[in-house]
Amino acid sequence: MIKLGTRGSRLARAQTGLMADALAASGHEVEIVVTRSEGDDTRVALDSFARPGAFVAALQDALLAGAVDAVVHSYKDLPSAPPPGLTVAAVPARAGVRDLLITRDGRTLDALPAGASVGTSSPRRTAALLRARPDLVVVPIRGNVDTRLRAVTEARLDAIVLAEAGLARPGLPTEGAVPLDAGILLPAPAQGALAVECRAGDPLSEALAVLDDPPTRVCVTAERAVLAGVEAAC
Repeated sequence: MIKLGTRGSRLARAQTGLMADALAASGHEVEIVVTRSEGDDTRVALDSFARPGAFVAALQDALLAGAVDAVVHSYKDLPSAPPPGLTVAAVPARAGVRDLLITRDGRTLDALPAGASVGTSSPRRTAALLRARPDLVVVPIRGNVDTRLRAVTEARLDAIVLAEAGLARPGLPTEGAVPLDAGILLPAPAQGALAVECRAGDPLSEALAVLDDPPTRVCVTAERAVLAGVEAAC
């Protein structure tokens, strides 16, 4: 039995479920174990956590403690410096890498009215949006994908920005979603990719290798080398 750790969000469960299904198809029994992370505290700003990797730290602690055998992360959430004792055993095939602007009527960034409110808690996205449209009002927004989508459908915000993979993997609707060109908003390093992590030296890594997609691993390794070079954590 492989105990596979995950966060409890709909997206995290969907991503981990895909990995569990792939492992089951290769003959392994899998149990999914849910762990709450520091990053799930929506009262705290994303850039204020003292420990890098707020969304992954609790999962890594559970892995090092032996509470789970492997964990599934959104790779872009991993700090650029890996903790000692752990290794990324597999980088599965990547989903879409783009960021999406989501409005009620499918507007582009240029078509948003002056002073429009756009929800995101990402410093990267905030900087890019204000560079392109200094008149926008960027509103910090946290919570799972469904919660953030409701902020638009219930007209509390004019738009939000989400990762394409965050809609695709849980099978959420994409009505009103417009891809943002990389010239406006460059995706985060490893965006759209997953990382399946286990303890270094664990023979389980051989079983997890069935999940690995070499082209994705090469791309993500290069992107994260740049991340480490500029000391940008995650």
